[in-house]
Amino acid sequence: MKSSRNVRRYDQGALHEVPWEQMKDGAYVKAYLSACLIDGAGRYVKNVRTKMEALAVDDIVLPVTINETEYENSYVCSPYTHYITYAREELRMLRMPMLEWILERVLKGLGWLLKISRVNQIAILNNWLLSTNLYHDLSPEQISALTQFCTHEFLQHVIAFRSVSAKLHPAMYEGMRKAGYLMVPSRCIYLFHPDWPALGGWRVRNTLKRDQRMLQNSGYRVVPHEELHEALVGRIIDLYNALYLDKYSHQNPQFTHDFIRLALKKRTLTLIGLEKDGQLDGILGYFERNGVMTTPLFGYDTTLPKEAGLYRMLSSLLVLRHTE
Repeated sequence: MKSSRNVRRYDQGALHEVPWEQMKDGAYVKAYLSACLIDGAGRYVKNVRTKMEALAVDDIVLPVTINETEYENSYVCSPYTHYITYAREELRMLRMPMLEWILERVLKGLGWLLKISRVNQIAILNNWLLSTNLYHDLSPEQISALTQFCTHEFLQHVIAFRSVSAKLHPAMYEGMRKAGYLMVPSRCIYLFHPDWPALGGWRVRNTLKRDQRMLQNSGYRVVPHEELHEALVGRIIDLYNALYLDKYSHQNPQFTHDFIRLALKKRTLTLIGLEKDGQLDGILGYFERNGVMTTPLFGYDTTLPKEAGLYRMLSSLLVLRHTE
């Protein structure tokens, strides 16, 4: 373990020194990080190549991923993949061959510049290897302490945070700006507050009620986390892959069977399924931190007709769970 004032750095051999019982979400963080550090991140997310460690600032433990190049990597660890590889994949959605040809060459040039600038030589703090990272509120003082520590520990690396939202964490966002971080646009996210339907117009309320009625009349049974088991692991992976990999992008995190087993056993994600006639057709997995919920695992049987409404019913389940 290395330490400086109130920041400590732990590799896999030093994890036993973390005072987990004193840490926020200590049991959860211990279960998740112990698995990733001891077994290697690639055992749980197939397309991730990274060195993973942990940083503690006061009573908050943050995973940190450390990379050098690894250009064939999921975007959760690779800025190159995020801004170049992912973008090149999405060009096909334009369905405009001439524009695609032009933009392909623009992206190729930008990619060359990013490689020359060693964009993937990066240490990403609070990186949980998921599409969206959730935060405990880090104070400006904690941001400053982490920054000073990491610029010394990772001398050759860019220091970065992913999934930073001024809407969710205004003080933390401002603390990062004051510490000298450059705010780089990443992607669009959608926020939903459980009070908004009551405050919103009739259209929002009607949409939610319609989707909940659809679920009630669909013949699908809601399968809670406790009823999901080892025999369903392969089906859960298939449902996620059908949506997030086959329909969207293979640069998204490619969760393994061991990732799902870890979620089932240690509840690193809370899983909820939709089942009809003994067949699991939909799945979502969420976790919460500091009053915010996100769903890094979401999938359904894309071979079923759109009229089945699986996406809408799964989304309504999430809203119901959030408002409970």
